[in-house]
Formats: sequence, structure tokens, C-alpha cells
Amino acid sequence: MLTEETFKQLEDKIEYQFKDKNLLWQALTHSSFANEQKINKRQDYERLEFLGDAVLELVTSSFLYEAHPEMPEGMLTKKRSTLVCGSSLAYCAEDLELTQYIRLGRGEETTGGRGRESITADVMEAIIGAIYLDGGYEKAGTFIHRFVLSDLENKELFYDSKTLLQEEVQKDSKGTLRYELVGESGPDHSKNFVVAARVNGTLMGRGSGKTKKAAEQQAAYETLLCMKKNR
Repeated sequence: MLTEETFKQLEDKIEYQFKDKNLLWQALTHSSFANEQKINKRQDYERLEFLGDAVLELVTSSFLYEAHPEMPEGMLTKKRSTLVCGSSLAYCAEDLELTQYIRLGRGEETTGGRGRESITADVMEAIIGAIYLDGGYEKAGTFIHRFVLSDLENKELFYDSKTLLQEEVQKDSKGTLRYELVGESGPDHSKNFVVAARVNGTLMGRGSGKTKKAAEQQAAYETLLCMKKNR
């Protein structure tokens, strides 16, 4: 349960203190919680998410435009899409341990909503929208640069891991890549999958996640790190 103490803890993590505390409460509130509690003053995060999405896109576009002066529009668009997609935002939110702060209704909670990537990503955008309304564009931009646009070399390797690994394997005309489901645990609504990545039949990496796709991405990332280390 989100308390005043954990609320303050999150403000410390995001390195921003809200003047209007209701904005952060709203950013953390899923529609299922708002509906169950019949909340009027503290609504759900959907409108803030809409605003945060626009701010995130503008800040990221400006960053890429300045950082890559020779890059054509098409490549800039592709790079931006990678950085602001749901999977990327959910990955960034892990540093903030954001899932523990989200206010969910009982039904959404019992069906695994807290581990759902789409919800975590939406809340990340809602927090951006809340900071923008509370502190302006500059403060929102600082948050985005700190938690989304930092350590990009490592993040881009993770975001594009499956594509990059496939390209690496294809350099060898006889190379083969196979993902193998080696384990799963948890109830049906909140499973955790474990996947192994095999290159030319050799186990190179393992990954886990709430979906098979997420587990494969983690396995691909671990494989790429292993291949870089062994070069």
C-alpha cells in the first residue's frame, strides 16, 4: 500500500519534490484503483500519461537532433522509437522500482497487473507529465535525461538485443540461433519465464521475464555481452 512515507521515498528516488502532491498521487493511480475507490479529486493517470508521452517525445527528439547532426530523419525516427517504446520505459522504470508504488485495484492486482510492462511504462510517462505540470519543461527534461536518456550505449544494446544478436549470428553463413524455454513458475496470471539462448547449439545466455518475449530479450542481451567479452 502506498503511504506518505513511501510517497516521500519515491520523490527522493526521482530527485524531484512536488509542490502539488496530488499530481504524483494521480500519476501512480491506475483506473482500476480509481474506480474501486470512487476517487474524484485524485483521478487515474491516463490524462497525465497522454501529456507525458508528448513531452518525452519532444525532449528525446531534441536530444537526438543535437547528438546526431549527420543522421537522416528516418534513422532519427527509428532511434527515437526504440528509446521511447513501452519496453524501454519499463526497463528504465526498474531503476526506480516503480512497480511497488503503483496503486492498483484488487482485480487488477490479482490478475498480475503489477508486473505488466504496459502499466509500468504508462506510469513512467504519467510521472513525466506530472513533473511537467508541476515544475515545467526544464524539470521534466532533467528527469528524462537522468532516467531515460542516460547510459544509452548499454540501453540500446539491451533494447535491440534480439535484432543485434540475429545480425551477429548471420555473419556466419552457417550460424544458428535458437531460443529455448527452460522453465516457468508462478500462477497463470503472473508467470515468470526462463529462456536460454543457444548459438550454434551452445548455451550462451539466459534470461527471465514476465513474458517469453521479455525473457528472450534478456537472454539475447546476456549472449551479446558474453560474445563481446570473448572477442
